[in-house]
Amino acid sequence: MSNPATMERGGSMRLPEEYLQRRGFAPGTEWWLDQRDAALILLPRLPDLRKLYIEPTTFCNLNCRTCIRNVWEDPRTHMDMQVFDLLLEQIQEFPELQRVVFSGLGEPLTHPHLLDMVRRVRGRGLAVTLGTNGLLLDKAKARELVALGVDRLVVSLDGVRPETYADIRGATISQVLDNLRGLNEAKQELSSLMPALGIEFVALRSNIGELAELTGLASRLGAARVLVSNVLAYTDDMVEEIAQDQREAGMRATLVVTATAGAILIPLLLVVGGPAFSLVLDIFGG
Repeated sequence: MSNPATMERGGSMRLPEEYLQRRGFAPGTEWWLDQRDAALILLPRLPDLRKLYIEPTTFCNLNCRTCIRNVWEDPRTHMDMQVFDLLLEQIQEFPELQRVVFSGLGEPLTHPHLLDMVRRVRGRGLAVTLGTNGLLLDKAKARELVALGVDRLVVSLDGVRPETYADIRGATISQVLDNLRGLNEAKQELSSLMPALGIEFVALRSNIGELAELTGLASRLGAARVLVSNVLAYTDDMVEEIAQDQREAGMRATLVVTATAGAILIPLLLVVGGPAFSLVLDIFGG
């Protein structure tokens, strides 16, 4: 049953005391007032941010066919460390913050002070996720990330076969795979299960047939999570790469996983319809 609120003189609104106590709202709490269709919505202005995304750079070492950067002319730059210092000061205002994600339109590992950024965030007791294309993840950086306690590393792989990866990303997949094996070696040397590896795969007409191979590759790399999403077309070239029927594409993904994964890969989420589909898998329950 919903809790009734009372409109008083002057436009003030009194909320039920029982509701306020149950939700822990202190006297003086400010609220956002929003309207959706005929409904009024009250949203408390609370410092309850739990996850913060930081884009450390807009530089990238790749020029992928799928990237928005192909139609983007803004200047490319690294985040100034003074800006980062200011961010660190401001996050003290969010006592419920749990995780910082270093990602964005650029490649985080191109930032010359990325590891220092991670070190300082970890020093505040916050969990860290790093998104990367994996090409700059050499053994030294991998070992440092493990030592710093980064618990999630997400790598973009838009092809499994060398020729497919090279066509989409203009790079060599063997270098990425070697780096990920180096990461696993660093984890073993430091007796750590972290960071857990996640793989992101943008599905195109030209690579969707490799989904079955993707599950096997993810398993061999010890990945804990796989995310498959449909391409967002920023160029005419990418419009041609969109699967003709997103629903059919999503069902193909489901059938591939079911047929090849057995007890190893467990589909957790499948969203089909609209302009895109996404498929999320957990491996070994990771």
